[in-house]
Amino acid sequence: MMIPYFEQPAWQIGPLSIHAFGVTVAVAVWFSLAIVKNRFERLGLDALLGQRLGGWMLVGGIAGAHLFSVLFYFPSKLRDDPWLLLRVWEDISSFGGILGGVIAALLFFAISARGDEPRAKVAFLDAIAFVFPAGLAIGRVGCTLAHDHPGTVTTFPLATSLSTDASLAYLGGVYRAAGLVLPQAAPTMGFHDLGFYEFLFLSFVVVPLFMFWDRRRRPVGFYIVAFAALYLPVRFCLDMLRVADVRYVGLTPAQWVAALIMAALPFVAVRHRNLRFAISGAVILATAWACTGSGP
Repeated sequence: MMIPYFEQPAWQIGPLSIHAFGVTVAVAVWFSLAIVKNRFERLGLDALLGQRLGGWMLVGGIAGAHLFSVLFYFPSKLRDDPWLLLRVWEDISSFGGILGGVIAALLFFAISARGDEPRAKVAFLDAIAFVFPAGLAIGRVGCTLAHDHPGTVTTFPLATSLSTDASLAYLGGVYRAAGLVLPQAAPTMGFHDLGFYEFLFLSFVVVPLFMFWDRRRRPVGFYIVAFAALYLPVRFCLDMLRVADVRYVGLTPAQWVAALIMAALPFVAVRHRNLRFAISGAVILATAWACTGSGP
């Protein structure tokens, strides 16, 4: 028994087309901004400064999500249409959004909070990191509705079924774009919907763990490192299942970023003993690799 395939819901309001993906992303942003404001206040941080930081990170995240996507995932599209660089609503990447948000935060602190202690700046980012997995999980609902991140065919029970003509046409197009052909048994199989898998992991592993850890006060920077240690290895392994994504020396752009950050985690764990949860990333990497690499 697999997850039934469905097409992304959309609504036409006059000349405007509203898609479920856009709605869920808007909800994710609204939710994150509302919850992080409460987080700032709870931790005794300057909520007004935090809101300004959030605004900078939102703009930086939008720009970074688009630029990372078109520059590294779709360079051929950019060569054919240079104006694509300015259409920030097209082609976005979650990793680019994270990187853009971090760069925007660094610029904000350099301009607006130059005199603040580094520890105070990290405290703001740590509060945002605590909320981020929940916001990202909501965003992954949109990815699931749009089937934005299709993977290989499989018989995995949580896969999305290929039993309908619409699903076969969709995944067939993905395979053709990668120069591949669907196997003859595809109608009896499904495909890995990687956005759905991320939603499950974030919703039922990362968010509950963060809520459990929040029962007592944690050192500043804890949730930044914990999120990296939990999320990056799993994302690295899930990207192995992608079909049409561009690869550089065998890895997707997201995998390269994840690998570089994961390589730094042991040094963080050694230098900051209170942040030793970083080493859990290695355990999760091994487990996720075994599950995805040996699966059907």
